Amino acid sequence: MKDIITKKFAEIGASSKLDYVANGKGNDINTAITSIINGVIGLLAIVCVVVIIVGGINYMTSGGDAGKVKTAKNTILYGLIGLVICVLAFAIVNWLVGILKGN
Repeated sequence: MKDIITKKFAEIGASSKLDYVANGKGNDINTAITSIINGVIGLLAIVCVVVIIVGGINYMTSGGDAGKVKTAKNTILYGLIGLVICVLAFAIVNWLVGILKGN
């Protein structure tokens, strides 16, 4: 099973990262910090998606009340802005780590 997964990752170009972790080379401080930061960003992205869903539910249940519609639209907007920030933060962190590692 591991061989099949490794081959599939190799097809998409992820084998070097899989080998890096599988061979125990992922223990340095840079990898640990990057993993922690990426995990936190991932959790924040999930929170942003939940905020967008809550805003959508509030929008659907507003009953045409202008104040509730505006609040729901702002909630959706803020969730989208947060999600964009999470994606950009993920990209910037991984880009900077790649530069610092010399990849």
